[in-house]
Amino acid sequence: MVPTLLGRLETRLFLLVFVGGVVTALLTPVLPVDGPLADRYQATFVVLGTVTVFGIGWELLYHLVMQWRWEKDWPTLFGLLTAVPEGILVWVFAGRGALPWLPGPVPWEAFLIHFGIVWLAVWLFANGPMRVLFVRWRFYGGRIV
Repeated sequence: MVPTLLGRLETRLFLLVFVGGVVTALLTPVLPVDGPLADRYQATFVVLGTVTVFGIGWELLYHLVMQWRWEKDWPTLFGLLTAVPEGILVWVFAGRGALPWLPGPVPWEAFLIHFGIVWLAVWLFANGPMRVLFVRWRFYGGRIV
């Protein structure tokens, strides 16, 4: 399957909202962050939302770069490694407390744990259960709806 741009966007949004949302909800109470639980949830969901919004821009950039590849797609491992530039970009904003609705700067340890586990969970779900649960997804360019 070679995902279309719309399919990549739909898949990214679906995975970050549903898989990322569940993982974030379960992970937030155990992250090494001080403060009330409500502020910790606010911080982690703001970071997840930022990854989701910035991800739309990343997908447009990735789509442009893929036009020079013969297969017009990334090898699966590249999908995992794209976490590095995306994580750095979000960390630049979250680490300084520069995101709207963020209650304050996010400690780098908490960010690294949260971002890494959510990214890994999303990547694993996309390369495993997603292909089984959404058979149509595989044959329609990554489109969900």
